[in-house]
Amino acid sequence: MGDQDRILQWVERVATFCVEEWGLPPITGRVLGLLMICDPAEQSAGDIADTIQASRASLTSNMRFLTTIGLVRKVRRPGERTTYYRIEDDAWHRVVQRKLDSLGAFGDIADEGFAVAGGKGTERIEAARESLTWLQDIAARNPLKRQEN
Repeated sequence: MGDQDRILQWVERVATFCVEEWGLPPITGRVLGLLMICDPAEQSAGDIADTIQASRASLTSNMRFLTTIGLVRKVRRPGERTTYYRIEDDAWHRVVQRKLDSLGAFGDIADEGFAVAGGKGTERIEAARESLTWLQDIAARNPLKRQEN
């Protein structure tokens, strides 16, 4: 099996994970997988479409989604008209931090629910609060640090 075949198998594993765990379309997972492993790190939409065998229309909407959520950014090279895409070096950190922030916001809603319920049936709300506090404590104790090469 050649290197390209192994890379494409890995890209497909990323796609499967994204479908099963995050509910994303397979093409979105394929784009992420490819941009995580490709060399060079910046790829044109045409190169991405050709590699993962996707239509340009489908790729365009997925690239828009990935750029909007901050995982992928557009890159222009001086003197070229082609737009390239790459995963930001800190993209995963930002995605995880955004998720933690949103969970913190839900913690505020849970606090309000606790007050609204006045102690009746609050066991479920308390369980949610405890879980959110636990996760926030873990994140606070173990901040994500990029390893320098």
